[in-house]
Amino acid sequence: MNAISRDDRVLTAVGLMSGTSMDGIDAAVVRTDGRDVVEVGAASTLPYTKKFRERLRRLVTDRGRDAGEAKAVEKELTLIHVEAVERLLTGAGLQPDAVDLLGFHGQTVFHDPAKRFTWQIGDCALLAERTSIPVVGGFRLADVAAGGQGAPFVPLYHAALAAKLDKPVAVLNVGGVANVTWLGADGAVVAFDCGPGNALIDDLVHAKTGRPYDASGTLSMSGKADPAALAKLLDNPYFDLPPPKSLDRNAFDPVHVAGLSTQDAAATLAAFTVQAATRSILKVGNPKTLLVCGGGRLNRAIMAGLAQALPGVRVQPVEGVGWRGDVLEAEAFGFLAVRSVKGLPLSVPTTTGVPEPMPGGMLYAAPGRAVEFNRAPIFSGVTGV
Repeated sequence: MNAISRDDRVLTAVGLMSGTSMDGIDAAVVRTDGRDVVEVGAASTLPYTKKFRERLRRLVTDRGRDAGEAKAVEKELTLIHVEAVERLLTGAGLQPDAVDLLGFHGQTVFHDPAKRFTWQIGDCALLAERTSIPVVGGFRLADVAAGGQGAPFVPLYHAALAAKLDKPVAVLNVGGVANVTWLGADGAVVAFDCGPGNALIDDLVHAKTGRPYDASGTLSMSGKADPAALAKLLDNPYFDLPPPKSLDRNAFDPVHVAGLSTQDAAATLAAFTVQAATRSILKVGNPKTLLVCGGGRLNRAIMAGLAQALPGVRVQPVEGVGWRGDVLEAEAFGFLAVRSVKGLPLSVPTTTGVPEPMPGGMLYAAPGRAVEFNRAPIFSGVTGV
């Protein structure tokens, strides 16, 4: 690969994302100079097998307390990512040397920024070795080490994509956890985790039916939200905290819906996601448009609830403005990988609360490939991968 001599060089990256929903790996090609999105390319999703999903779910629920199991799951997770990269490149007709970088997020096991701790499993060196492509990983660690929340980490990509949209715009990502990016007419970028996403609903559906999630929100749509249970769920000190702020996947206890039918419990948890998000957004301001991404945009109960709670706001999936909702976060980590090797900030004070715009990430070379970037990402002082 040729040396990078100027910061404005456009690089080709593949972003990889395994989110808090733990349903599989999204992979996407993005071409960028780290500031503007020049082009998005091939994308694919590799679902986890039921067996591995269960193993991963146990690890996250247990917060990785079994070190031996955590190491074994990390290796398997990495090898599945290798397969995801190979499938993507084969389908796109690309050779590894056509890709400058892999942006490897890994799987979050535990996130506690108050203790300056965030843990994403994934063996970056092994991924680089098996794919023959340099890897950037450890995206969140420098931010957390400096006192930031380490999340959300996609807002700068949202801002790049939305550069020409009419502002203000809010982007709501409903993954396992929900987060919002506020893009103001004055160029402001404000972001924070606003509450639960799909995680509580996923866990309920898995426990009651054995299915991994509420497909299309069918279960949530068939029930009725319980006002008393919803009020108790919303009575949480997290919602009074000012942004920036972030959440662990298991931050909310669904005990208040334990006595409800499965349908009513699902409806109540969907309403919880909606109310937590919309109340948080309205504290920042009234957007002209709310763009919804993540798996939650496919849940009819969540989408209907958002539209009802935000009259006068155009509520639509991100596909409405030409974005790819299924792989948006994967694209983002390709974008962030390029920013990392160029020494550009991955987070700023208004997105994570970090004291100053913060570069980050770690670069892992691939055997047999000479790499020379303007900056070799380094950091120290935080536990994690």
